[in-house]
Amino acid sequence: MLKRELLDILVCPKCKGKLEYDKKEEELICHNCKLAYPIKENIPVMLIDEARKLNG
Repeated sequence: MLKRELLDILVCPKCKGKLEYDKKEEELICHNCKLAYPIKENIPVMLIDEARKLNG
């Protein structure tokens, strides 16, 4: 689980928008860009090329 302090300072690397933490999927979601950044071993992978595209 990510610390609140880290979640408060992280932004989407593409649009600099706010991210939503999806605890179940272990991802950080950017609704503006429709991308989900994975969290591996409690470390967010904030690379656009590693992000999963969201449907819709």
